[in-house]
Order: sequence, then structure tokens, then C-alpha cells
Amino acid sequence: MTRRGLSPLEALRAATTSAAELIGWPDDVGAVEVGKFADLIAVQGDPTVDITVLQHVKFVMKDGRIIKNDLRLPR
Repeated sequence: MTRRGLSPLEALRAATTSAAELIGWPDDVGAVEVGKFADLIAVQGDPTVDITVLQHVKFVMKDGRIIKNDLRLPR
């Protein structure tokens, strides 16, 4: 999406909140809010500045369970 002209933030919104609206599920998914289903990922870096950090996902949580955790916490 960014190669076609969207900013990183616009691409992230298209993949989350806008997608939830398009499929008719805005009350259930698309944002991290109380009462919504939320699968989470974490990356090292800011995807609104550099969208390519999403190619290197370090943490995944699905249905409240940690699926992947390669984060390195500072000591």
C-alpha cells in the first residue's frame, strides 16, 4: 500500500480499522479496546515511520495467548 502512495499510518489504518468497517465488524475488531477481539503484534521500531519493521515481527499474541516472543528487554 505504501508503494502505491499511502503513508505508513494510512496503510496501518487500512489494514485495521478501515478493514473492520468494510467487513461489517467495527464493534468487534480493528482496534485495541475493551470488548473487542484483539490479536496483537509487536515490532522493534515505529511502523508509522518505517513500515518495513512489520516484516520482522518480534511478538505475537492471539486469543490472549503468546504465540511468539523474541523481544529483548533492556536490562
